[in-house]
Amino acid sequence: MTRILIVEDDAALSETLAALVRKAGFPVDVARNGADAMHLAVTENYAAVVLDLGLPGFDGVVVLNAMREARRTAPVLVLTARDRLADKAKAFKAGADDYLTKPFEPEELLLRLRALLRRSTGVTQTFVEVGPLSLDTTTGAIACHGKQLNLTHLETQVLTHFMHHADALVSRTQISEAVYELDKDTNFNTLEVIVSRLRKKIGHGLIETVRGGGYRLQGPRRSNALD
Repeated sequence: MTRILIVEDDAALSETLAALVRKAGFPVDVARNGADAMHLAVTENYAAVVLDLGLPGFDGVVVLNAMREARRTAPVLVLTARDRLADKAKAFKAGADDYLTKPFEPEELLLRLRALLRRSTGVTQTFVEVGPLSLDTTTGAIACHGKQLNLTHLETQVLTHFMHHADALVSRTQISEAVYELDKDTNFNTLEVIVSRLRKKIGHGLIETVRGGGYRLQGPRRSNALD
């Protein structure tokens, strides 16, 4: 489950960050104070955490220490206005994996977040190819026959999951567990409708429906690492 926790007490910035990360294709939870952040970070399994240090209640370093003591190994990107070397050293000593100071470029945050996710999952390749489809794991972009697809973030998550499990039967339950926000979808954003929309965008012959089983993206998965 590639769910990201964003911990930021500034309401406007937390909403901006959540929208940025969701647009990149990741489901998001948000905490705006130390107590909520600690509860979520310690009790939930996140793929990564974006953590501010100056929080109401508990300081971000306290939250980070609690995560590591609870054996939560999700990579943590510290995002803060604190730019002193002492602050950086304290965060890294507590278990931070990366450190980005405010103000920041949104694209840099996404690049660093994706790099942390790749390293934490042992994924070193930068491209995954299945038939005419190509996934850039650095940017999250998916192309078909060399042309970048215009996908919603849910379509991106579902198709990315298919591509990482190409030529294998993937059940609806497995997809729903991997793509967290599907649990909240109603009507238009059902899995069946998402798959139907994907077929229109990539061609109807690639995603096979297996009666009573789920779906299969046809074609062997190929990957490569770029220098």
